[in-house]
Amino acid sequence: MNHGFVRLASAVPSLRVADCSYNAGQIALMMGKAREMKVAVVCFPELSITSYTCQDLFRQKRLLDEAEEALRRLLEATRENPVVGIVGMPVRYLNVLLNCAVVFLRGRVLGVVAKTFLPNYNEFYEMRWFTSVAHVPEGRLWLAGQQVELTRNRLFRTPDFTFGVELCEDLWAPVPPSSHLCLRGAEVVFNLSADNDLVGKTAYLQTLVEQQSARCICGYVYSGCGFGESTQDLVFGGKSLVYENGARLLFRHQRDTMPHLEAVEVDIDRIRAERMANTTFSAASEQVKDMQVGMVQVDDVVRMDMVTDTLTRWVNPHPFVPSGRHLDLRCEEIFGIQTLGLAKRVEHTHARHLVLGISGGLDSTLALLVCARTTDLLGLPRHTIVGVTMPGFGTTGRTYNNAMDLMKTLGVTIREISVKDACVQHFKDIVHDAAVHDVTYENSQARERTQILMDVANQMNGLVVGTGDLSELALGWATYNGDHMSMYGVNVSVPKTLVKHLVGWVADRGENAEESRILRDIIDTPISPELIPADEQGNITQKTEDLVGPYELHDFFLYHFLRQGSTPEKIRYLALHAFRGVYDDAFISKWLNTFIRRFFNQQFKRSCLPDGPKVGSCSLSPRGDWRMPTDASSEAWKFQ
Repeated sequence: MNHGFVRLASAVPSLRVADCSYNAGQIALMMGKAREMKVAVVCFPELSITSYTCQDLFRQKRLLDEAEEALRRLLEATRENPVVGIVGMPVRYLNVLLNCAVVFLRGRVLGVVAKTFLPNYNEFYEMRWFTSVAHVPEGRLWLAGQQVELTRNRLFRTPDFTFGVELCEDLWAPVPPSSHLCLRGAEVVFNLSADNDLVGKTAYLQTLVEQQSARCICGYVYSGCGFGESTQDLVFGGKSLVYENGARLLFRHQRDTMPHLEAVEVDIDRIRAERMANTTFSAASEQVKDMQVGMVQVDDVVRMDMVTDTLTRWVNPHPFVPSGRHLDLRCEEIFGIQTLGLAKRVEHTHARHLVLGISGGLDSTLALLVCARTTDLLGLPRHTIVGVTMPGFGTTGRTYNNAMDLMKTLGVTIREISVKDACVQHFKDIVHDAAVHDVTYENSQARERTQILMDVANQMNGLVVGTGDLSELALGWATYNGDHMSMYGVNVSVPKTLVKHLVGWVADRGENAEESRILRDIIDTPISPELIPADEQGNITQKTEDLVGPYELHDFFLYHFLRQGSTPEKIRYLALHAFRGVYDDAFISKWLNTFIRRFFNQQFKRSCLPDGPKVGSCSLSPRGDWRMPTDASSEAWKFQ
């Protein structure tokens, strides 16, 4: 493996009904192609040596003999091939016929897995020819001149991962065999299938595979019969699917006459990390602790020796931001969670007003929009929202005007309280030169603003709504006991890359054109705390992303560090793929080191966070999501 990845493939070969010699030859050719692609394991469709649609020919000794001879020739043809192959064929055993998957490597049969659940409806009446493995005892059999074991449950352990196999209808059962196999250690499941095409069936199949891979926290590789199968009554379009813990990595439904071999990398480290974090998974393992499982050690499988530019799977550069219609659904859901969370807090505290600082930036804008929706939900007038704009030494005309215009458009109560005089007096009190624009100069303004908000809330029996987001908390980009503090933080688990889309989502549904115009301009404004004076032209001089790095990178780092438990080396590796052509290695490495340093050093700010609603799988609340010593060393995570 390379950074936990293993390359797996789903193959749909050309075939002829009942022509075992031809079919085995086509499979051997695809095995050779899989070797060229550095695939570790390749899965072929159900009954791929004979074809699935042989019907009563399965009762013919000639066909069964030909199938076994074809397997023998396939094993001989792949004796020097270090790729594990999984093919389907009928296997005779104790005077019954089993629908089996044969797992082989370098000319040796590693194991035979027989189908458990046989369909008995009109188009698939497998019970006419085959017997379920559940109805026969375990034992040994001769196959292609080799003696192999037949068991109901079998796992195959390679140096890099462990996998199991099930066949077609097994997946459609209420409790598929793969559920038990995964609880006993399978990290990837291969499914040899003969799934015919029907209107709406492909979408349902995708849902099945998606849910099974998510429920079992596994990789799932599916290969379905394609062109060449009999079309007497059914058509087989040839489907290849690969899912990883509910996420689709690959889908191809060819519906053409050509064979295809589709390969993609599955992240085994991610699967292991998810399982360790999911206590339900480990608890469920107790239910199958007495299940007998045969284990086959596979020591000669091809090793992944990829270089950086050979990762073929897509790596999402913005893992917190879905695309297309999913983005609209995500924004609507998050906005609803924020609103309900704040509504409950208002109801519980009997607050008469919602007080928040409005800077004209993205975070305070989102918080204000949430407040507006909350008052609407509770049937309160919007003037119970008190938006306080607090110009400081770095406030620019653009942000000030946007803040004022937005509050007017939304119909909230506006208060303007400058922090300049109070800060000047404070500098005198602590004997600080106001010409020195250091951390004291900056943080004094942030803490003065927080004091104003708290005192205004006291005046009006109000509740201070926090505006800071998840990305700022990860980096510690907040003034301790300044903007770091509030009475309820509505943006606390919303990453910066998503804040922009949430504001844009509201802009698209704006109550009027003026509101949408203001929101669009806020989105286009550079991110800044505006604590340093503007330039001579009144432009922002203190740009956050120039100081701490691009938020899209930091959100990428945060997701893979927090959600996947990835090492810094793997995060860099993934970032190089996700941002290829955008950022180079040196740039990514620089800001990754910054992220690691700041994430560890700034934990003390997260240890005393105000309450706030969790909206996604990544959150830094010290009460339930991220518990870390404030003095933990980052030495082991430093990236070279």
